[in-house]
Amino acid sequence: MSATAPVKPVLPADIRARKGGTPLVVLTSYTTPMARLVDAHCDIALVGDSVGMVLHGLPSTLGVTMEMMILHGRAVTRGLTKAMAVIDMPFGSYEEGPEHAFRNAARLVAETGAPAVKLEGGTHMAETIAFLTARGIPVMAHVGLTPQSVNTIGGYKVVGRDGEGDKVMADALAVEEAGAFSVVLEKVPEGLASRITQSLDIPTIGIGAGVRCDGQVLVIDDMLGMFTEFRPKFVKRYADLGQQADRAIAAYAEEVRARSFPAPEHAFPDVLKAKP
Repeated sequence: MSATAPVKPVLPADIRARKGGTPLVVLTSYTTPMARLVDAHCDIALVGDSVGMVLHGLPSTLGVTMEMMILHGRAVTRGLTKAMAVIDMPFGSYEEGPEHAFRNAARLVAETGAPAVKLEGGTHMAETIAFLTARGIPVMAHVGLTPQSVNTIGGYKVVGRDGEGDKVMADALAVEEAGAFSVVLEKVPEGLASRITQSLDIPTIGIGAGVRCDGQVLVIDDMLGMFTEFRPKFVKRYADLGQQADRAIAAYAEEVRARSFPAPEHAFPDVLKAKP
């Protein structure tokens, strides 16, 4: 009987080679059990700084720390055998300069096992991306709406309308030239996202950027209906697990108060029955 061939994990070079091919499937992951589910179906498990809002109740991603990203990054990589982990660099961990960014990126990679990092920003981050990639750290870029800049851009709005399209295009071209292996396009008009996708040799991964990107990413708790604080226009809910969980918890609480749970089959008798 032949031995089962080991599963070959996805690497940044594999993602780059998928340009123009079968769309890339990306979901966020923050825990080992969820990473195992994502691993079976996705190409990339993104350890997003959205963890701050989804799991920690923060009002934005700005309060997420390196320690939080490392904690969740480790949990996710433990659950993956095939999909590639990409870990977000949190706010304040890379903006100071290339050397500062390298120290933090190297720590994320070394302490989590994720083979790549993601950081936000276009032309003004090109030097940093080039510095990281030249030193062995693959970078996924992120342009368009950059949530870590929400206080300066004026909210979670569509980026690329009203004459801003040239800037978004310039940002995408700059991160490609700097060495990014892929780029997330967030809340970019569909036509602009299509033009950017056609102009780049690296894959584009859309979130609120239309169907013509090279791949798609969603926050997993959004698409499963588990995070219900708000629902962006670009999110399709494939399940309503939040409602199902609410009903299950309500049923449990009712049975506990009525003393119908635990039932005899859930308890241990004082004396074991003799075996026949």
